[in-house]
Amino acid sequence: MYFTEITLKNFRNYKEQTVSFHPNVNIITGNNAQGKTNLLEGLYIMSLGKSFRTNKDAEMIGFEGDFSCVKSVYIKEGRERSIEIILSRQGKSIQIDGCKAKKSSDLLDKAYIVCFTPEDLKIVKEEPEKRRKFMDRELCQLKPVYYSTLARYKKVLMQRNSLLKSESLNNELMEIWENNLAEYGSRIIIERMNFVEKLKIISKQLHSSITDGKEELDLFYESSVPVKGSREEIKEAFIKKLNKERKRDIYRGSTESGPHRDDLRISIDGKDVRNYGSQGQQRTVALSLKLAEVRIIQEEKKENPALLLDDVLSELDEKRQKFLINSLSDVQLFITAAEKKGKLWISLPERKVFIVENGRVTNDTQAEG
Repeated sequence: MYFTEITLKNFRNYKEQTVSFHPNVNIITGNNAQGKTNLLEGLYIMSLGKSFRTNKDAEMIGFEGDFSCVKSVYIKEGRERSIEIILSRQGKSIQIDGCKAKKSSDLLDKAYIVCFTPEDLKIVKEEPEKRRKFMDRELCQLKPVYYSTLARYKKVLMQRNSLLKSESLNNELMEIWENNLAEYGSRIIIERMNFVEKLKIISKQLHSSITDGKEELDLFYESSVPVKGSREEIKEAFIKKLNKERKRDIYRGSTESGPHRDDLRISIDGKDVRNYGSQGQQRTVALSLKLAEVRIIQEEKKENPALLLDDVLSELDEKRQKFLINSLSDVQLFITAAEKKGKLWISLPERKVFIVENGRVTNDTQAEG
């Protein structure tokens, strides 16, 4: 699939503009704070209905009114399709191919997008929450049912935590919450473990290619719940652990075990990258993971996702830049950069170059030629 155009109305610093894209490479240039990342953000919300920069939709609404509108047109399975999202301070409204969507999750499985930003280095070097979000975001794109399972798990988790803090503990109600928590939690764990296995195989190969076989990348899903056996066995083990830790959880007022506490352990040559990896190694791991994301979508969905590269080429050396671009000849690319004549993409025959200045996008036909 690939995007043909996007229309932004009162979105961030864009007043109103339609931008037509190249099906292969789109290079978006301009000085800082002009709107390059805002353009990518407008594309990104088409896949999950959420920004990769903020959890607050209101922050994406410009100063020219009380709402913003983003509409994209894209080609998927040989057909022209469209998504329109209207953001207001009261909520969001979505239309898919001209039909009103009931909820944001209806966007899942429509347009596939992978985004790579300097913030993604945090997946490798910061707290487990970053890695959990990374896994969940990708799984939501791959399996829309995962989105609802995750939402139900979070709701039951809040209910159990609320009960843990109450003055009078209702054991019967607690058992209901714990059974539901284990039901949804075991599904999440199984899906994450399967995803990590696929991610490990692909990212391991990619990492070996980038490092000329000098480093071995490994991934391991680290669960706070015993994960041997079937999903039913994991569920039963989760229930037993919740029961065993109930007194401690009451004392702390929170649930200390479950997929909301799990982690993705990343190592190079057996050493934890988070603690022992150099900055260069951490960047290479992040690149390998993101490229693996693209490949998994291609394998699972038989579609090419769009890849948004927001100011990441400057974070990579020339060798890694070339590997990234050469690995993605079959994917529509959106690359933001300060310079419009980077030596890496100046040789790309199939490209379109844009200049962004103060929320206005123009074609740089001279740079294209």
